[in-house]
Amino acid sequence: MMDGRDSVRYRAFTRRTALLSGGTLGLFALLSGRMFQLSVLQREQFATLAEDNRVNLQLLAPRRGRVYDRFGVELAKTSQNFRVLLIPEQAKNIRATLERVAELIPLSAPRIQRVLRDVREGKAFNPVLVAEGLDWNDFAKININTPELAGIEPDMGELRSYPFGPWLSHVLGYVSGITDKDVAREPELLSLPGFRVGRSGVERAADDALRGKPGAAQVEVNAHGRVIRELSRREGTVGQDVVLGLDMEVQKLTQEKLAGQSGSVIVMDVKTGAIISIVSAPGYDPNAFTTTVTSALWKQLNDDPLKPLLNKAITGMYPPGSTFKPVVALAALASGRMSPTARVHCSGATSLGSHVFHCWRKGGHGSMDMHLAIKNSCDVYFYECARRTGIDEIAKMCHKFGLGQTYGLEIPGEKSGLVPNPEWKQRARKDIWRDGDTYNVGIGQGALLTTPLQLCVMAARLANGGKAVIPHVIRSFGGVERVMPPPEDMGLDPAHVAIVHSGMDAVTNQGGTGARSRIGIEGFEMAGKTGTAQVRRLTADLRGRSADSIPWQFRDHALFIAFAPVVEPRYAISVVVEHGGGGSKTAAPIAKDIMTLVAQRDPARQPLFVPPARIEPAPEAKA
Repeated sequence: MMDGRDSVRYRAFTRRTALLSGGTLGLFALLSGRMFQLSVLQREQFATLAEDNRVNLQLLAPRRGRVYDRFGVELAKTSQNFRVLLIPEQAKNIRATLERVAELIPLSAPRIQRVLRDVREGKAFNPVLVAEGLDWNDFAKININTPELAGIEPDMGELRSYPFGPWLSHVLGYVSGITDKDVAREPELLSLPGFRVGRSGVERAADDALRGKPGAAQVEVNAHGRVIRELSRREGTVGQDVVLGLDMEVQKLTQEKLAGQSGSVIVMDVKTGAIISIVSAPGYDPNAFTTTVTSALWKQLNDDPLKPLLNKAITGMYPPGSTFKPVVALAALASGRMSPTARVHCSGATSLGSHVFHCWRKGGHGSMDMHLAIKNSCDVYFYECARRTGIDEIAKMCHKFGLGQTYGLEIPGEKSGLVPNPEWKQRARKDIWRDGDTYNVGIGQGALLTTPLQLCVMAARLANGGKAVIPHVIRSFGGVERVMPPPEDMGLDPAHVAIVHSGMDAVTNQGGTGARSRIGIEGFEMAGKTGTAQVRRLTADLRGRSADSIPWQFRDHALFIAFAPVVEPRYAISVVVEHGGGGSKTAAPIAKDIMTLVAQRDPARQPLFVPPARIEPAPEAKA
């Protein structure tokens, strides 16, 4: 039997046991309830979360659309890109591995430093680009030596390529990899490995259409985010094909004619505004810009005195010289201050106060009316024409012909040039406008500045009788033709236009300043206007010397504008050859050869290109 003390101890122990057992049962019931909630009631929710952790969605860069000329010649395409990747976690000594790779293929020290930086900032299992754009021989060297290069992985991707290289560099531009600025603007670009965006030219202007839409791949990953296998793949939508109005054969000939020179040529349709050729010479190879541009190449291009990186067709600004005289003639006729039959005697010079303004022909041209003045490009006649008309009326006619403005061309970077007037001179130079300024503008000199594109537009609007045609490069997106608004009528008097046409016809076809560049194709005669723009006033030691003996940078620019045929014009051209001397000697013969080819390749002789239908990818393809 238990005594009293044992009985008290037993009851206390029983109470503790009961409390402990109850607590244990309560805790077990709580855990069981929570397990039931997680495993049964919330099963689907957590299964979805688990699947999201197990399966990742990776975006795939789409194939970029192609670019064609008007007859179907492929100008920009996507080609194989042989490249070398590095998997950091698989490399024993990354620097030593890269130095070994540099012994096999070109790999500069700055590039090695960039790879090392990318390795430090990335994850050990993520591939890092070492080199790309390799030729087959270099790619084969890497493949052969892969067993000795731990962590190095040869890979084949896609790269934009330009078959005609420098011949289209300023038209097409180029693409390059994304930058921090691109990612800041479009964060989703970071998820598109190997993606490139347009940086200049048509590649930049039509970037949204050419890009396409990204695809996606579902991949299984482990807890560290490493890809284990690909579960499914949906290819992206190929970018739209873009067709230009350019004719590559005309573009080739133009490049050949400007070989070794600095200048620009533009040919356009005077009715539609379609640009058939636009060349800035010299060019650069855009293929070199799709990967990494070396510092040596960059320095070479920047130091070149012919400035190959500058798109002279739309950014080069030059005094138009005598090519501007038809506009002055129309301003004089429209103002009523000059009749086409009024005669001005040219003795070779005219005086304004104490200053003498010379004609290009020392002995003078004698008595000139408007037709003869345009034909012979008489400076004295147009000094008088400008004096009577006044700068305000001339400036008004300039704006009608598209000078002093831009047109929204698809190639970025247009300059507006300069049409001076008294307000401009007071604002820019803090000086008043003088009659001498008007004289200079009357022959296309002084402060007046134009781009080669503006000169071509001016020639086109002269040719079509005063329709404000707008130039454009792109003809269609994805097989859909662009619809251009009909050009506005500029309100010119047809009789006045006929007088100017007659004078320009005489320049090339009736013994005028461009007679040596007459086109002998019946029905495709060319009407033109030569021009020579003085770069700077020659010093005493250079004055009187032949053009060829003057240093290149001091020589006059050579210019020429024209349209053809004379009857029912269809094409206009502008030619600017920097420091080329006289327009009749240098620029006009180039125009003759180019316009002859344009006549032979008229779309009436062969149908324009229609791009093939684009095939959309299947909704999903299982791995």
